[in-house]
Amino acid sequence: MIRVILWDVDNTLLDFIAAERQALQHCFARFGLGPCDEDRVKRYSALNASFWRRLEKGEISKQELLPGRFQAFFEAEGIPFTAYLDFNEAYQRELGDTIVFLDDSYAVIRSFQGKARQYAVTNGTLVAQSRKLEKSGIGAMLDGAFISEQMGAEKPSPAYFDKVLQAIGPCAREEVLIVGDSLTSDMRGGSWAGLRCCWYNPQGAPLPEDMTIHYDIRHLSQVAEVLQQEEAR
Repeated sequence: MIRVILWDVDNTLLDFIAAERQALQHCFARFGLGPCDEDRVKRYSALNASFWRRLEKGEISKQELLPGRFQAFFEAEGIPFTAYLDFNEAYQRELGDTIVFLDDSYAVIRSFQGKARQYAVTNGTLVAQSRKLEKSGIGAMLDGAFISEQMGAEKPSPAYFDKVLQAIGPCAREEVLIVGDSLTSDMRGGSWAGLRCCWYNPQGAPLPEDMTIHYDIRHLSQVAEVLQQEEAR
């Protein structure tokens, strides 16, 4: 029986791609950096994702990632701009202010209130994720949020999940379900921690062979079916 649900935030509960696009375009306008069309957004998105994968592997720190991605991006785009920290600070606020729900996630979370304890687990920055959770109303429905900057560790590291489970309190690991879109942080981390793993996979990508994934869903509403199956297990 599932007693605790751990929700990833970006690209699981909330549309990170939409927020990323708006944040980047607004910051380009704010700093007078010229046009930021869809092709430029896509190039940034790919570069940004590569930096986060390096973070998950422990190759860089978040302090290196945040300004470093913008330095690499501006240099690749040939933009003579070096106020990386200022740009990042504005970008984090913009990210936190853009709320686009995925699969009516607000209603999904509300439907589980009183049935399971629910927490957010995220590698996003404290500024952006705190704003997202507050402005979306999701934070008020959850029992807590574990933002990696506050935890001193990142998904998928065992240290991160050990700290999360310690904070939650006495609970068998098989009674904890993690729901997320990322194979490299959510599913790998959950698998290493011995949790029940539910991959939010709306595109129907093939299941990986190198990690344990118990459930593969296309829509967040299917989490209700997962809980029913776990109860009958």
